[in-house]
Amino acid sequence: MEINAPQATDRATLGKPHARIDGPAKVCGTAAFPGDVHPKHMAYGVLVTSPMARGRIVRMDTTEALQGAGVLDILTWRNVANAVAPIGHMMADGWANSTLRPLASPEIHYAGQIVAVVIAETLEQAQAAAHAIRTGYEAAPHVGERGDPGANAVPLATLRKGFEDPHVGDFAAAYATAATTVDARYTTPIQHHNAIELPTTTSVWDGDTLTVYEPTRFVGAARNGLAAQLGIDPAKIRVVAHFIGGHFGSKLALSQHTVLGAIAARRLQRPVQIVVSRADGFTIANHRTETQHAIRLGADADGRFVALSHTAEVATSRFDTFAMEGTDVTTALYACPNIASAERVARVDRNTPGPMRAPPEVPYLFALESAVDELAHALRIDPVELRRRNDTLRDPVTGDPFTTRPLMRCFDAGAAAFGWAARSPDPGTTRDGAWLVGHGCAAAARPVKIGAAIVRVTQTADGAVHVETAHHEIGNGLYTLLAMTASERLNVPVGKVRVDLGDTALPAAGISGGSATSTTLVNALAEACRQLLAQPSSADRTVEVAFTPPGSDPSTIDNLRKGHLKLVSTPKDKLAWTFGAHFVEIGVHADTREVRIRRHVGAFAAGRILNPLTARSQLLGGMIWGQSSALLEETIVDPRTGAYLNRDLAEYLVPTAADVGAMTAILLEDDDPAVNPEGVKGLGEIGIIGVNAAVANAVFNATGRRVRDLPIRLETLA
Repeated sequence: MEINAPQATDRATLGKPHARIDGPAKVCGTAAFPGDVHPKHMAYGVLVTSPMARGRIVRMDTTEALQGAGVLDILTWRNVANAVAPIGHMMADGWANSTLRPLASPEIHYAGQIVAVVIAETLEQAQAAAHAIRTGYEAAPHVGERGDPGANAVPLATLRKGFEDPHVGDFAAAYATAATTVDARYTTPIQHHNAIELPTTTSVWDGDTLTVYEPTRFVGAARNGLAAQLGIDPAKIRVVAHFIGGHFGSKLALSQHTVLGAIAARRLQRPVQIVVSRADGFTIANHRTETQHAIRLGADADGRFVALSHTAEVATSRFDTFAMEGTDVTTALYACPNIASAERVARVDRNTPGPMRAPPEVPYLFALESAVDELAHALRIDPVELRRRNDTLRDPVTGDPFTTRPLMRCFDAGAAAFGWAARSPDPGTTRDGAWLVGHGCAAAARPVKIGAAIVRVTQTADGAVHVETAHHEIGNGLYTLLAMTASERLNVPVGKVRVDLGDTALPAAGISGGSATSTTLVNALAEACRQLLAQPSSADRTVEVAFTPPGSDPSTIDNLRKGHLKLVSTPKDKLAWTFGAHFVEIGVHADTREVRIRRHVGAFAAGRILNPLTARSQLLGGMIWGQSSALLEETIVDPRTGAYLNRDLAEYLVPTAADVGAMTAILLEDDDPAVNPEGVKGLGEIGIIGVNAAVANAVFNATGRRVRDLPIRLETLA
């Protein structure tokens, strides 16, 4: 799908605000999302899933369902068991969000596992037939959550080759002699993505060629993984996703329902659309797993850290080794000569977790930034000042320098805008009528990632420019950023730039995630424009650039074409991070204990800001999600069945406009020529990091109650 802006005649300049060029298409309803595709003679499929976490199917009667009006086919392990080849997990050089083969056997491994797919002429007929299937299960003992008996936590190093827990110095000795210490445990709950757009998938065969319309943030992985599952040439598959209605990690990799839609369409010789329900979205996609953290932090009499220990435990499924570690960030954030850490993973009977916006930093920095606030209170030192005393230009474990270190500039700018100096350090002393008022702050930090991409740029003799790459518009304004880049570098109006994205028919590109999309593509496109300008301009000219991060392996582009995930940190032997600081004012009602966000200021330094208009929107969205993470979001597991209890937006709580107070996002200059040629760091994830800790710290300031377990709801403070 091409996106251009014929009404725009100005030349764009990176760094200045520019309205989204895809805005009119989205507002007017002409932007084509994958679920908007409805080929002729399309049939509809719905999923039937297991209500229990572990066991086996001992009986499945589909007689009544097959006799239902409009029913065309029902897929079960009986007719599909050998049709799907196994493939690896995306985070382990594979393509899938789960290595468990769909409909491979009657064995049940988690609640929500697909046990059948019903195909019918209409969606309603498919849903009715799905309810008519009679299934009997034989239950087996299950482990629902990380802390349950049988979870059997093991060191992460036993699951991940080459992993080492960061450490330096002698933590035990330094902690034993520290003037002031904090020893506390923190937990974060299971949380799920709830993108408005569900992962509806449409499969269309034309002879032996398959086209799949699916909201995926890595069309290359979907194509290559699906080809491996079906045992066909990837060149025979095309995956299209011009727009994605939000994902934040949930549409990371190939889902189990995709191949089943392709099989159904091939069996019926007609297009099939698998319609995923909100409840199914909790189990066919990944989620943020629960975490537990033990922080021990010691300081001398002047507030300088002398000892830090961070022990973390997360959960993963029985059948995958994926786990998201984060102590590499918490142990590098502040100066400290003696550091110890340990990462552990527990096995549970649930679907495999995965990345969720700011994957490790959101839960891990909640623990660290809460502990820093606890230490500041014990020392009677202002929390901003305590962080200033422990600022560092180098990773204390490796000794590697930061390319830039604007953390305290973020704190200073945020504190000034927030009015932090007026904060009372004594909990429970600030009131506004019936409301206890509290103020809290926390740091945000995230390593910069970058990937590989192939970008093709064509300019015709009349000056019109065409930019093509298989990357994705996930709501981050990528169409606009690429049009702005081409406009600036080739000195043409934005309206003469056409951008094509989200299609495996285009030059290969990597994953949209890790705050690496603009970091990767703006550098790739800038290089393509440089090469294009070096060509004679009297006729049409085309350049295709295979961009790889500096120091990349020679096989990087080949792996990209094969759909393998590879984001890296650059430059080597240096730490390139984005930074931020959050300041939050909350109110706690003295009688009901209701918690409300009153004000929220975030200040961020994220390298070169390409489009302040869309950048600020990204940051505000992340800040709101951070508030939600602190006060609302939690997925509940039924201890009897191992199933998620609140798989809908009625009981899985997310904020409405009325829940969000006054918000300000400040963008600070962060000139970093060392990070990459264009100085771009990405900022999609920095906005959410640290918010949960700032809210918890504000609750303490308001009430004197230290909350170490999320979410913080009125029953927590009752």
